[in-house]
Amino acid sequence: MTTPTAPALNSLGFAKAPADTRVVVAMSGGVDSSVVAAQLAEEGYDVVGVTLQLYDHGAALAKKGACCAGIDIHDARRVAEEMGFPHYVLDYENIFKDAVIDEFADSYLAGATPVPCIRCNERVKFKDLLQTAQDLDADCMATGHYIQRKLGTNGPELHCATDANRDQSYFLFSTTPEQLDFLRFPLGHLPSKDATRELAAKYGLAVADKPDSQDICFVPNGNYASVIEKLRPGAAEPGQIVHADGRVLGEHEGVIHYTIGQRRGLGIGGLAEPLYVVKLDVDAKQVVVGPKEMLSTRTVPVREINWLGDAPLTSQPEWHVSVKVRSTRPPRGAVIRPLSDTEAEVELLTPEEGISPGQACVFYETGGSRILGGGWIWRGY
Repeated sequence: MTTPTAPALNSLGFAKAPADTRVVVAMSGGVDSSVVAAQLAEEGYDVVGVTLQLYDHGAALAKKGACCAGIDIHDARRVAEEMGFPHYVLDYENIFKDAVIDEFADSYLAGATPVPCIRCNERVKFKDLLQTAQDLDADCMATGHYIQRKLGTNGPELHCATDANRDQSYFLFSTTPEQLDFLRFPLGHLPSKDATRELAAKYGLAVADKPDSQDICFVPNGNYASVIEKLRPGAAEPGQIVHADGRVLGEHEGVIHYTIGQRRGLGIGGLAEPLYVVKLDVDAKQVVVGPKEMLSTRTVPVREINWLGDAPLTSQPEWHVSVKVRSTRPPRGAVIRPLSDTEAEVELLTPEEGISPGQACVFYETGGSRILGGGWIWRGY
């Protein structure tokens, strides 16, 4: 008597036919998520496209170049119509405001430099939207992020994208193992963004040549201060620009107009040495400036850690890893010294400049592509 062979795994990792595999695709209206949806539809999967409306639709219609604007909702719907799968627009405006925008405003007012895209992935896309996908009886949810999910000896692992220039691991460090079980990232293995656009052209998508979004979706033209002033009227209180040695050098119109490491636009010209913002003292309404060497630090306090290593974070006193403290910087050698399951002190082997509370510190396997998690930088030095 022959033993029946198990069905082969499909491209999403399920032992059944694509037609019997339902996948919800998070569609922003851009080329990346559109290609994911089109590719899975062509492969025969039961695709359901979902686009999130994250802020006022009327305002969105007047604004181009952001991931969730009205034109993007239209583009996502058009791709779904072309490829023949259902598409839904979900109103997540209140969820987005409570989970992302309000904290962004409050963090900025507290002198931090927040990264709202991480919170959006963590609290909206990979939480509420993922739950919606499960409510739709989906087997998994796919996104257009440039990151890889690989099966390891202890389950799914998060790995950097093949194309280091497109890698989005810095923004996805807070993905939990439970979320990773349900998520799929079909673009992470592609060699370049050009390869994605070639696929879009192959599928005949109108968004094949659509430019990438550069801004945070609710911050047009990168003007953080104007957004904060609308969200928190009166927040831009004037104060003094003070040298680290105590000298008063000038006046400013609000701490929210400055970031750690800023050199240009300080309004204190005529000084012999170049000065940088080294501290934002919200309580004293002071912008503290000093020489560049004051920006260097080796010790980074991190909390709210999401750990993705195989052994518990606290199972050893030190972890020798690589870390990123800015999305645009390459990983550098570091030592993590756990204080608890969710807090640690990170020692950078080479000092970094311009590290600010509110940014993420993301952990990587030394010499490898695996993401070991990360946390939030939370106080000055």
